[in-house]
Amino acid sequence: MSFLNEMIGAGSATLGYLVPFLFVLTLVIFIHELGHFLVARWTGVKVLAFSIGFGPELFGFNDRRGTRWRLAAIPLGGYVRFAGDENAGSAPDVDALARMSPQERRSSFFFAPLPARAAIVAAGPIANFLLAIAIFAGIFMAAGRPVTDAVVDEVEPGSAAAAAGFAPGDLVVDIDGTKISSFGDMQRIVETSADQTLKVTVERGGAPVRLEATPRLKEITDGFGNKMRIGLLGIKRSTNPQNVRVERFGPLEAVAAGAQETWSQVTRTTAYLGRMLVGREPTDQLGGPIRIAKTSGDFASLGFVALLSLAAILSVSIGLLNLVPIPMLDGGHLLFYGIEALRGRPLGPKTQEMGMRIGLALVFALMIFATWNDIVHLSSLG
Repeated sequence: MSFLNEMIGAGSATLGYLVPFLFVLTLVIFIHELGHFLVARWTGVKVLAFSIGFGPELFGFNDRRGTRWRLAAIPLGGYVRFAGDENAGSAPDVDALARMSPQERRSSFFFAPLPARAAIVAAGPIANFLLAIAIFAGIFMAAGRPVTDAVVDEVEPGSAAAAAGFAPGDLVVDIDGTKISSFGDMQRIVETSADQTLKVTVERGGAPVRLEATPRLKEITDGFGNKMRIGLLGIKRSTNPQNVRVERFGPLEAVAAGAQETWSQVTRTTAYLGRMLVGREPTDQLGGPIRIAKTSGDFASLGFVALLSLAAILSVSIGLLNLVPIPMLDGGHLLFYGIEALRGRPLGPKTQEMGMRIGLALVFALMIFATWNDIVHLSSLG
């Protein structure tokens, strides 16, 4: 009986991670590919297939314009295949292109004007950023945004804040020229500024006091046992109810706040990647599908709003990843188009094919590395 209970419990736990994971990933992938699809239709390029996932088709249908909409067995990505494409990576089918009639060429992606091709490719990442803005805006309109004033409640002894001269009761109003309206505003700057000197203005006793503080890079563990390294000053936020409020937003204000939150996610991610590339951050923070699945389950346990927030964060990450100038990714295609604009003609088919093969190898290597990180990460959680 105990064995049966354990099996049922394991199955429930698996569903608790799998269902949120599929919801989040499918939403983000669908919107990304929908960006490509809509701009392709708008520019007159024929779309042969719109696929969520890779591999064997589970089910699908053809629309009135001949596009095959399909759900595939491996839900770790998606693609839009255009007329003239050889594969899901939009590599040109040289033989098929050579056999095309003039009319067929007009609806082919390969023969589309350069601005149209660039717009189609860029539309995917742009759609991801717009999705994040829309989710954050919707959350802010529906539930508001809890805000704690940037009041120092306590300064940890021996911390960077103590060394800088912070005192309980200080109200942080400015960091490096950026206005601080909440404790969260301060955290976003501090977390991505480890070992960098910040010029901070606080209000103390009604008068401005200027301090210089250098956040220290420290490892913390969140409520789900995940470890991360961020910059910390050693300041505890105020728990006084007078310093806590809920901001309410109208539609336009919510969109502006959603754009600001999306930009904050962009700067956090790029700051981490920048530090990683110069060796100031380890690579163990890079996660793959296993970690995304675990994080999805963790966020789902906090409620649907939290899961939507994760979808917005993941959408930003997918958008940024696709802008990396590696062939096979959208950024790689945009790199090719930039070279084409400078040369006045596209790169040769063999050069593009070689670039695609190198890009495919790099993408697979990144996936394997991220998955290995996931396995090591989960093992460290016991």
